[in-house]
Amino acid sequence: MTLFWQVLSTEARTRMSYRADFWINAVVGFIVEFGLAWYLWGAMFRESGEERMGGYTFQGMVVYYLSVVLLGKMIRGREFEGAVSHDIYEGGLNRYLLYPAHYFPIKFAQRIGSLVPAFLQFALFLGVAVFFVDIPGELMPTAGSVLRAAGCVVVGMTLYFIMDFCIHLVAFWADNVWSLDVAKWFIASILGGYMLPVTLFPDWAQAVIAWLPFRYFFDFPVRVLLGRIGPLEWAAGMALCLCWCTALLGVAGLVWRRGTLQYSGVGI
Repeated sequence: MTLFWQVLSTEARTRMSYRADFWINAVVGFIVEFGLAWYLWGAMFRESGEERMGGYTFQGMVVYYLSVVLLGKMIRGREFEGAVSHDIYEGGLNRYLLYPAHYFPIKFAQRIGSLVPAFLQFALFLGVAVFFVDIPGELMPTAGSVLRAAGCVVVGMTLYFIMDFCIHLVAFWADNVWSLDVAKWFIASILGGYMLPVTLFPDWAQAVIAWLPFRYFFDFPVRVLLGRIGPLEWAAGMALCLCWCTALLGVAGLVWRRGTLQYSGVGI
């Protein structure tokens, strides 16, 4: 655990070492993502004449996307950085194989450390946004929903990392896993509720998505935060998410053992 916390703190300090670059990227990224969602959904509500879409009013949709942007940063982190595939391609995996510690916990500590800035961004942007966004009473977070959403973020972040880990282990056999990463993000953003709320899908599609792991990245934690998922449904969802974590962790272990058997350690 001492090594775990040392790796975590080192990664967090590294991510925040260039303060100007960090805050410029954070502010610009937030404004672009949130502003684009505000503009597009405003146009759709205005042109359609509908008061509600997927169970949300326009103001409710704004709150949904505000929550998606902020919570999503804490779950997925920054893409393509510190990837396992880079260690495999460049031969950097060699030193980890010689360490008296397992590779998976070290990379997991790095991922958590890289997410520390996202928690700071969440606190800052949420504090600013509440002065400009009118939150409907039906979507007002409570102390209980905030605590349950925090649990969703922890488990969802773990699931996202394990899925990433499995994808990057394909680098033992493939020359490039970037396309797999892009495909994963595209599928997760659609089925997970990042591009549009899952409630806009047909009922049969929502029933299928409810059993997939992607909803735990965006839609599930956001709906929990906004009070749209009660304690019992939250507990059932968390149990299913943990089952997905266990299953993917087993897949990762199997692929890791097979991959390291043929790893040459030369690098590109």
